[in-house]
Amino acid sequence: MAKNMQPIAKRCHALGISPAVMGYAKKNTNRNPGGQMRKKKSEYAIQLAEKQKVKFVYGIMERQFRSYYEKATRMPGKTGENLLILVERRLDNVVYRLGFAMTRREARQLVTHAHFTVNGRKVNIPSFLVRPGDVIEVAASSRSSVKFTRLTGEDAPMVTVPQWLDRDKNALRGTVTKMPAREDVDLPVEEHLIVELYSK
Repeated sequence: MAKNMQPIAKRCHALGISPAVMGYAKKNTNRNPGGQMRKKKSEYAIQLAEKQKVKFVYGIMERQFRSYYEKATRMPGKTGENLLILVERRLDNVVYRLGFAMTRREARQLVTHAHFTVNGRKVNIPSFLVRPGDVIEVAASSRSSVKFTRLTGEDAPMVTVPQWLDRDKNALRGTVTKMPAREDVDLPVEEHLIVELYSK
């Protein structure tokens, strides 16, 4: 499986996004703080940057991202919004959104190691798309690990769960209550530019 091993802070700086979007609250880079004088970006460069932004934040490689785009074009509604909703529904993103992992990268690793079940069945595919009614739960065999025991009790970290998800804090379980909407995607991205890029 292909992995994106780019340095987080450096890449966030290049794409103009906050490391907090990736789940890294304290990451920063002091390299080139003032930035170099650059010529005005072309239309293609601006469109490409928006696509790279989404791919980088969600940890998706080009082939898979293209398949998401093609699927989004076949869905009713706006293609750009459909695209963002598809990537938001990925199981690794849902695990991150529910607060079971600190970052999406960590969530992807935990899913790959089969630490979660969906509707009672173990799923180890990070790109698995959840649906309304799905119940995501920490597998029984994993609940005793230090990683997950610290997520319950009075000292558990506070997590802001999006409106389309519901988390049962003490049971290490979350439920997809509805499909995510565009406003649930907190990534600062202009998705119509991605559509324009692929439409060429």
